[in-house]
Amino acid sequence: MPLESDAALREILGLETIAVVGCSRTPGKAAHDVPAYLRDHGYDVIPVNPFADEIFGRKALDTLADVEDEIDIVCLFRPSEEVAGVVETALERTDADVIWTQQGIRDDEAAARAEEAGRQVVQDRCMKVEHRRLHAESSRV
Repeated sequence: MPLESDAALREILGLETIAVVGCSRTPGKAAHDVPAYLRDHGYDVIPVNPFADEIFGRKALDTLADVEDEIDIVCLFRPSEEVAGVVETALERTDADVIWTQQGIRDDEAAARAEEAGRQVVQDRCMKVEHRRLHAESSRV
């Protein structure tokens, strides 16, 4: 089952390096604004987009397989029908302990494969929304 508890989401949001598959260079698009927010909040965001040379002043990589850095989270901004292929690539890595599909994106079969392989999965949730919500809650405590 994909993770939904606040405790699990807080733990995941405590990780540092995020490969954003489908990261956009266009301000105003969620696939740009969410990773920009994450960068502004201290995350190391690695843009993956075969149609961009550079995003956020950093070289954009063509595929998840091209990412040489260690990553904690694979965040997907791709249509649901493309999730399975990205998950398969993520499962070939020894890092990428978390697969996170953004709001409106889900593939239950791919999520189950990732979980069976020992990965944590969050589906159909916005990292920016969850970060804001959980950070605001923790600052009130």
